[in-house]
Amino acid sequence: MTLKSLGYIGVNSSRTADWSSFATDLLGMQQVDRGGSSRAFRMDDRKQRLIVTGEGEDNLAFMGWEVDTPDDLDRLASKLENAGVEVTWHGSALADQRHVARLISFHDPDGNCIEVFSGPEIASDPFVPGRPISGFKTGTLGMGHAVLHVENVEGLLEFYRDLLGFSVTDYGLTPYPLYFFHINGRHHSFAMVGSGRKGLHHFMVELQMLDDVGQAYDIAEAEKDRVAYTLGRHSNDHMMSFYANSPSGFFVEYGWGAQVIDPATWEPFETHEGPSTWGHERVHLPEDSEVRQRMRDMRMNNARTGFRAADPVPNCAWLDTVVHRE
Repeated sequence: MTLKSLGYIGVNSSRTADWSSFATDLLGMQQVDRGGSSRAFRMDDRKQRLIVTGEGEDNLAFMGWEVDTPDDLDRLASKLENAGVEVTWHGSALADQRHVARLISFHDPDGNCIEVFSGPEIASDPFVPGRPISGFKTGTLGMGHAVLHVENVEGLLEFYRDLLGFSVTDYGLTPYPLYFFHINGRHHSFAMVGSGRKGLHHFMVELQMLDDVGQAYDIAEAEKDRVAYTLGRHSNDHMMSFYANSPSGFFVEYGWGAQVIDPATWEPFETHEGPSTWGHERVHLPEDSEVRQRMRDMRMNNARTGFRAADPVPNCAWLDTVVHRE
């Protein structure tokens, strides 16, 4: 695989004060000093994982994907250009802003900006969370995952799977198309929701302890309209999580306990249980929403049939320890 992990995410938003509070007080990220109107936040020993630009219409600004070496970056750029994708090589000015050694950017068929980099800078000072948490599950698994709204899933499969090298983990076709992709041991670092729209559906960060998620849920419930999906468990990656409404309107998933897969032996398959084993009631939608009711019906069917997700204990304890140390 060329791409190794999700390195960072950029958000276009002028709501920087709201993002500062949301990212530190709820998510537990560390805000780092930044000149101008933008804001940056740490999750671990990387200089930054989340960047809020301070400008533009609220939405995804860019996804930053990491490769191992400058040669990997060269090979990917050549592959993209040979496929007719326009690639921009950025100089030191933007690379310095991203705290990386080398950087390219291009756009997917829906117009989403993708950055790929090598040589991330490592901070010399320790990560200090915005509130007391055990820490984020990052390291070799990357920042977390990003999920996009897409108008036509089939139209983007070739780009992400065949051109960029994402591997399908699993997929569901009802009540709408959902495709999940991995590039490392994280069940999915990227996913697409065939909602007929464009833009960022959500990004996810994973915590080292379930109590971090539960305490964040208490904090979110104390804020009016902050919770978008109630606490629940996903049927495919087994993540226990809730979704918060971000200051920019899309969601942020806050979770724990996802399975770690072996990319070398994993076989993709179709799921039929719906996105969630239990919970994840979509309280951001009206009570009589058709989508909300369909999701609820699928969860009720899981309860009737006794569908269960695997316990998180079988995750690789050695890898979890290494990731936590990193």
